[in-house]
Amino acid sequence: MKTRVGFGFDVHRLVEGRELWLGGIRIDHSLGLLGHSDADVLIHALCDALLGAANMRDIGYHFPDTAGEYAGIDSKILLKKTVELIHGKGYSIGNADITVCAERPKLNPHIPAMQQTLAACMGVDPDDISIKATTTERLGFTGREEGISAYAVVLLEK
Repeated sequence: MKTRVGFGFDVHRLVEGRELWLGGIRIDHSLGLLGHSDADVLIHALCDALLGAANMRDIGYHFPDTAGEYAGIDSKILLKKTVELIHGKGYSIGNADITVCAERPKLNPHIPAMQQTLAACMGVDPDDISIKATTTERLGFTGREEGISAYAVVLLEK
């Protein structure tokens, strides 16, 4: 069996007038993430990790923010398409480990729902998806609540 590891990172600015989508679920918050799609930073980092592990470039290559068809798109759709792409190269998902950096809102209560949602999109067991939330102790753009970032590592098997 061949295994490959992929790493993904993404960041989006927090703004007024947008819904906050993280891990495929809507979270009540006074700010939302700015982006061409729904700006789900967690899913975007995960897609980049999956694509990177399969040596298939990145999310922007496959789903460019210059394409009107992706304007406002639900990132769960992008994740499903990403999983189809890696399956097309003969890979299956071993596991994913994701960290989200945000001062607010508190994300821990939402993690089980995120795991269930992502598992359904990816066709894996929720136990194969680890999601952790952290703050940056009020340091940097995340600490100033200007944005949210996410890191993802995945293992693919062939």
